[in-house]
Amino acid sequence: MLQAAADWSWIPDDAQSVESDFRIIRYPQWSGIGVIASRADSTRDAAALLDASLDQTRLWGRPSVGWWATDDDRPADLEQTLIRRRATLEDTVDVLALRLDTLPDLAVPTSVTAEVVTTREQRLAVDAVDVAVWRQQPLTQERLEADLGEGERDLAARAGFRVLGRVGDGLAAAAGGCTLAAGPEAAAGKVARLWGAGTLPDQRGKGAYRAVLAERLRIAREWGATLALVKGRIETSGPILARCGFTRYGGERLYRLHV
Repeated sequence: MLQAAADWSWIPDDAQSVESDFRIIRYPQWSGIGVIASRADSTRDAAALLDASLDQTRLWGRPSVGWWATDDDRPADLEQTLIRRRATLEDTVDVLALRLDTLPDLAVPTSVTAEVVTTREQRLAVDAVDVAVWRQQPLTQERLEADLGEGERDLAARAGFRVLGRVGDGLAAAAGGCTLAAGPEAAAGKVARLWGAGTLPDQRGKGAYRAVLAERLRIAREWGATLALVKGRIETSGPILARCGFTRYGGERLYRLHV
């Protein structure tokens, strides 16, 4: 499970990435993410690895790099070296998984609905949630058109989709995505990578997150996934996912190191 989680990185088309004995990505400005390094698998010492990430960050003209430290990093003292360098801990997630032999009953209220995103109106509603929750910049017209085209292709290929959750009289309240990927073993079936789920702050506690989760699990299973994998924040989605039947397999910590 941890290897499958470590192999999972979101790289938008307008990002830049370098792969060596670690992965480093420069995300576009609209994402609000900056530079992220991960997947340390090196024979170099931790200090050399961090210096290499800082060098690349300087080349990109960015002020800092975020390192995702995991339980399986090599060298094993990478996280301790980040701490010794006074890197700031920014985020902590649990790596959680759920077998999809049967779907859990998430007790979604009847007043809450979830729908697959196929239209321009739905995609803009998802964007409003993403801007509020993740502090992204709103979609430009160019990005909107590209995203609609990508979504249409993913749906046709059964490769991925977004879900929009509504409460009450149709208020868009929550959203989340799913990407289907090959499993860690040939016989394991597909893995449903669940990502980007969030709920508007003033609509939390009404079941919208669970509705979006339930619909993603249902479709993923229908499309051949045998396992759902998610990285849940320990303060927010992690506890909800645990109550929904997900099992914790490890954790990841995001440290910010300035150039």
